[in-house]
Amino acid sequence: MTDITLKQLLEAGCHFGHQTNRWQPKAARFIYGEREGVHIIDLTKTREGLLSAAKYLHDLAKSGGTILFVGTKRQAQPVLTENVARMKGALPENSNFYYLTNRWPGGALTNFETIKHNNLDSILKLREDIANSNFVTKKEKLLASRKLEKYEQLYGGLVGLSKIPDAIFLVDIKRDDLAVREATRTGATIVAITDTNTNPEPVKYQIPANDDAVGSIKIIMDYLVDAWTEGRQEAVKDAEKQAKEEAKKKAKEENGEKK
Repeated sequence: MTDITLKQLLEAGCHFGHQTNRWQPKAARFIYGEREGVHIIDLTKTREGLLSAAKYLHDLAKSGGTILFVGTKRQAQPVLTENVARMKGALPENSNFYYLTNRWPGGALTNFETIKHNNLDSILKLREDIANSNFVTKKEKLLASRKLEKYEQLYGGLVGLSKIPDAIFLVDIKRDDLAVREATRTGATIVAITDTNTNPEPVKYQIPANDDAVGSIKIIMDYLVDAWTEGRQEAVKDAEKQAKEEAKKKAKEENGEKK
């Protein structure tokens, strides 16, 4: 993984917290000071948190773990959409990353099996039916297409997820507090941006930074996605190397038997 500097974080606006009268006292250890009624975040702690989170995601990806990226606020949606496209372009299918950009569907973790059966499996069935034109009338196909569009908008980024993810990354833990509670109840590791108006305690990998500015969200998410991508790419290379070694070993064994 490449390094990231305090200057880069500063230029991205990661240091701007919320107004001092809207702060969360449990975030005090991340605050450097205040300026014109706004808390300033200590960027040395931002960098430490980001590097720690990136290493965790890199190692998780390399070991075959799963991650759910959540960016439901307006500023985060285009950033996450762009990063999903980057991951899809750089990684093979089934690379264990999933995402949500619309809103957090209640029970996504705590009631996962029901969500999977009623929604994720339904998306796959609707896709297949539409692709194969398994309808008697045009109206049936139109209704199915509308239903698929509705499901895709909310659950499309979860398709393929077969179990509760190992980790969940959140841009705004205050906005998606339900996701935080569900991850805590189900044991999913929380990686998140923790602004000065949020309680960082439920988050294992805390990245103290501005969770409203697009620049701040982008530099953090880009860095974490790069870490995940590198981990998955290393896992693919390791698997290919192991397969070649096993093939050579098998070939030697077969040659030995022939002799």
